[in-house]
Amino acid sequence: MTLPDAATLWTSMPVPAILIDGADRTLDINPAAEAFLNLSARSLTGQALFDRVAIEAPLEEIFARVRASRSTAFVNDVAVGTGERAPMSCDLHASALGEEGGAVLLMISPREFADKIGRGQGVKSAARSAIGMAEMLAHEIKNPLAGISGAAQLLSMNLGREDLELADLIVAETRRIVKLLGQVEQFGNLRPLEPRAVNIHDVLDRARRSALLGFAAHMSIVEDYDPSLPPTWGDGDQLLQVVLNLLSNAAAAARAAPGTIRLHTYYDRALRLRRADGKGQALPLQVEIIDDGPGIAPEIAADIFDPFVSGRENGTGLGLALVSKIVTEHGGWISTESVPGRTVFRLSLPVAPKNTEAP
Repeated sequence: MTLPDAATLWTSMPVPAILIDGADRTLDINPAAEAFLNLSARSLTGQALFDRVAIEAPLEEIFARVRASRSTAFVNDVAVGTGERAPMSCDLHASALGEEGGAVLLMISPREFADKIGRGQGVKSAARSAIGMAEMLAHEIKNPLAGISGAAQLLSMNLGREDLELADLIVAETRRIVKLLGQVEQFGNLRPLEPRAVNIHDVLDRARRSALLGFAAHMSIVEDYDPSLPPTWGDGDQLLQVVLNLLSNAAAAARAAPGTIRLHTYYDRALRLRRADGKGQALPLQVEIIDDGPGIAPEIAADIFDPFVSGRENGTGLGLALVSKIVTEHGGWISTESVPGRTVFRLSLPVAPKNTEAP
């Protein structure tokens, strides 16, 4: 059997692919990308990718990190369009090729294509329906669970030690289920944002102290802050929820072994979110939650922010989906990089308008 050469593989790839040089100029695009973008290889070759293709993601930063770390990055639910075609929601996969600072292969998977080929027709709409059904069931189930828990507590007053343990188990398990149901309800029923100027370091400090008193008591949390950061514009309570969820994930990743979480903030003046309408939004405030756990399993890395996708045996798969939802509603951006021993969740947030001050 004769294997096809590289040129044959390139032209036969069903997924749109773009080869980009170290200066973010287009080296080549495959036929699938020509058809998807409605642009010819000749018109794009040698051109700056961002001048011709509108991609709602900070790709300059993503490409720089991929080149520097010689790694791969996944970005989900990004609007991709050109002057010749309307924006479409896509997943992106960027991989470094050659030497550091060199070429990057960008593969674009339109959501419609991914649903049909990789996940089955209608999976996304089915997930939305499942969330709606789960919210309804959560509301209906919580009341009888409260009754069960109350009855078990009343019974425990007159029980012996062995039976008391069983009653305590009933109470503990009903509380655990109520907590899970609350997460499901919360996912679909976030209150509207109440934006104001927020000192992100105050948010991080509140989350750190809360985590160390609870789920991250076995962890060391290190602060690495840029003290000159200006306030961001957002809802402080919802941003606190984002950070707590990410800290909880990092603490759970450490499993039984003590680990270290680093909270890192810095200012990146160059970071802008490119929207499909051609406009850009500055997102200079960077917050990183970095853990030294085993990393994200490769088979779920591309879908980690989707509902019901979890790397933990008993995980609901709603924590990171909720994080992504809140950050998006703030006009921000969340990304992740993960290798064994180092996982980074990075929040990119806007600066508060002038003449507003954090309380």
